[in-house]
Formats: sequence, C-alpha cells, structure tokens
Amino acid sequence: MQLLDLLIPAAYAQSGAAQAPNPIMTFLPIIVMIPLFYFMLIRPQMRRSRETRDMLGKLAKGDEVVTAAGLAGRITAIGEVYLTVEIADKVEVKVQKSAITSVLPKGTLKTL
Repeated sequence: MQLLDLLIPAAYAQSGAAQAPNPIMTFLPIIVMIPLFYFMLIRPQMRRSRETRDMLGKLAKGDEVVTAAGLAGRITAIGEVYLTVEIADKVEVKVQKSAITSVLPKGTLKTL
C-alpha cells in the first residue's frame, strides 16, 4: 500500500479523475494563429499583388523596364498580353507583361 501511495499523488487519488481543461484554452492557440496568418502572410501578399497589377496597368511606350530574366530595356510597343522591349540599338524582343518586374526611372539605361 505504501508503494502505491508514493506513485499516485494524494490529490489525484482523492478526486478520482483529472478535471477537463477549459475548451477555450484548448483552442486558444488556433484562435490566435488565424489573425496572425492574415496579418503576416495573406495581407502583405495581397498588397504586393495589387502593386504589381497597378504597375503593369500603367506601363507606357518609352518606359524603361527590367524583366524577370534580368533584361533591361525600353518599351517600344504595347499589346494586350505582350510588350516589345528594345534591349539594344535595333534589337527588340517580345516579352509577356507579367515578366516585367520593375519600372526604372527615366535615363537609367544610359548609366548601365
């Protein structure tokens, strides 16, 4: 009997069973994670997507751009899906609008 008393604490032995944890405290980590994911992951991605969509909508002939492949050039023609970019004198390539990663300030190509 004494060995059993050493292995089982007196409070646990008296109650017969452990109390059930509070259900709100059980789900609290999940409840906290939902707004955390929204503000840390979803909202910044939506803002970046909106900025990219606005940048692509404002492209105009003569803008200096950089493509995802790293080509820098000046826009010579704009289509619905494709742009024609002059990357050197009399060298033009067609690229998709979605391949444009940034618009450079005017005159940047001369300094490259």
